[in-house]
Amino acid sequence: MIGKTILFSEMRPAPEWEDRFNTWYHEDHIPVRMVLEGWEGAQRYTADEDEDYLVIYDLTSTDALKTPEYETLKTDPSDETKWMLANVSNFTRFIGTELGREGDLDTAITAPLVFASLFDVPAEDEAEFDQWMTEDHAPLLMGCDDWLAIRRFALPVAEPVRYTRLTLHYLASRDALSSPERAAARSTEFRDRMTRHAWFGQGRYRLFEAFGDRYHSVLGAA
Repeated sequence: MIGKTILFSEMRPAPEWEDRFNTWYHEDHIPVRMVLEGWEGAQRYTADEDEDYLVIYDLTSTDALKTPEYETLKTDPSDETKWMLANVSNFTRFIGTELGREGDLDTAITAPLVFASLFDVPAEDEAEFDQWMTEDHAPLLMGCDDWLAIRRFALPVAEPVRYTRLTLHYLASRDALSSPERAAARSTEFRDRMTRHAWFGQGRYRLFEAFGDRYHSVLGAA
């Protein structure tokens, strides 16, 4: 069972030390977290339209971010970690608490593609947004065979740009994005109502391709 909290973080290394960045991620940054209580697994991705990298950590709960061991990693990082965090660009850090999911996530978690959508939904519109996703948008998307799973999150922490909702779509192929099912999902009366909100037009959409194998907790949680 995949936990219901994620840490979603993007970074961009400079081309001249990209190999060093990936070595650090694979040999240091992720492994030291996979020995911590509550850290179930991790998957890295590369962005489709630029040089950004993404990692999604699956956590049992936000308590995994409050342990003394994790606090030590944050306050006393390795010299290589200090250097990387001081030199990467396009850094983001979103903590997501899951609102719901569709599909078989235990299978979809290793999907080759993840399509992420981010919105800064005002508090007064959150119920309407969540209803649209749950009752209208997600069911139509899941009618596509290549749309493997959907996870919906509230974002209590969003840095450096404020967003309050994140949706992760796990895809078997890029064809899902041009499928009749997606076209239908984008053409409903409910979605038309959503587009009348000014914030809806400021949503952020990104496609990511899986990079490397999935990491699992050495404690056997994932």
